[in-house]
Amino acid sequence: MKPIQVGILGIGTVGSGVFNVLQRNQEEIKRRAGRGIEVTMVSRRNIAEAQALVGDRAQVVADARAIVQNPAIDIVVELIGGTTLAKELVLEAIAAGKHVVTANKALLAVHGTEIFAAAHAKGVMVAFEAAVAGGIPIIKALREGLTANSIQWVAGIINGTTNFILSEMRDKGLDFSVVLKEAQRLGYAEADPTFDIEGVDAAHKLTLMSAIAFGIPVQFDKAYIEGITQLGAQDIRYAEQLGYRIKLLGITKRTANGVELRVHPSLVPAKRLIANVEGAMNAVMVQGDAVGTTLYYGKGAGSEPTASAVIADLVDIARLHTAEPAQRVPYLAFQHHSMSDLPVLPMGEVVTSYYLRLRVADQAGVLATVTGLLAAADISIDAVLQREADEVGGEGATQTDVIILTHDCIESRMNAALSQMQALPTVLAPITRIRKEELA
Repeated sequence: MKPIQVGILGIGTVGSGVFNVLQRNQEEIKRRAGRGIEVTMVSRRNIAEAQALVGDRAQVVADARAIVQNPAIDIVVELIGGTTLAKELVLEAIAAGKHVVTANKALLAVHGTEIFAAAHAKGVMVAFEAAVAGGIPIIKALREGLTANSIQWVAGIINGTTNFILSEMRDKGLDFSVVLKEAQRLGYAEADPTFDIEGVDAAHKLTLMSAIAFGIPVQFDKAYIEGITQLGAQDIRYAEQLGYRIKLLGITKRTANGVELRVHPSLVPAKRLIANVEGAMNAVMVQGDAVGTTLYYGKGAGSEPTASAVIADLVDIARLHTAEPAQRVPYLAFQHHSMSDLPVLPMGEVVTSYYLRLRVADQAGVLATVTGLLAAADISIDAVLQREADEVGGEGATQTDVIILTHDCIESRMNAALSQMQALPTVLAPITRIRKEELA
């Protein structure tokens, strides 16, 4: 059978990984796919740089549209990034009857509904395993491996930069700003790390996993997003003393009232496997009604780990290239006409438990006042840790930290209680609130 022809838009770090792995494992991949997979065209604005990566083994063009418009190309691999030009090229490729593989989580999280609708109408495939958690096959697991299950929740460490920073803060006792500079020096964080440290990158990925887990449209605009910039070294330390570790989690959960879709720092029991995922590694937990809890762990970024996921998508398309569209695996796991209209819950309606840290005046009655406000709001306390003033501020200090763990309550009720506590004259700094996830 004639090899399937592939064009790569954006032959950079990931694109060169795809090209090299396909070359290196060509025979193994052909045995699995049932036909050869050949990259015959690549694009990059700097043609000389592209030629240095691929040599004379593929045609190099500066204009990505030359690939999209080439009738010999069967599959377009979009690795440009961003949501403007990439969207135009993906939609043009679909209109031209080409299958699309992309690693672009932002593109699909924001414009996925439009792109999937266009692909459905044209009868072509859009595959995106590499868009979430790099080399971990979590999309295939959710979409195919767990298809017998009613998925109850998904929780993941899906951004390596933030996990590296939190791991370093815990290991070395350093504050966020210090570790961020080190992460940038080592290449774990971008020069502008905003998307990573503010949780946006994780929310893009979570939006896609949520849509597949629950059969709902992609709704990035409804995700609650909170990053790690406000975390202090003392919170990492106190969490450890209480038997927890702090991780930036993406959490999506099915409830009676709708779907939770949220990214934020979370206290996770240290005994959970996911709490022990360190450095730039990723991990995703999935709870299904039949299978129970499953865990997926591996490299969430990098040239060849991400290439592994891209090539898995290429193999899937090669296998199903001639199949009727109705016989293919749906983009979001559920049949196009069977998508659910379950609402995404606003954060105020989410129920979870909390870690609170209050910097307070070291005087009698402060703790009783604070706990009294929580009791009045019907918020039950699980544990209280009060530090000695000299531990916090040195000998002669007049302020201390009070740490409170609560049982589950609705977020809106906690927000109201926090406002009351913050207004107390004995509360001397903004209260730190971190949600607590048992993941049981």
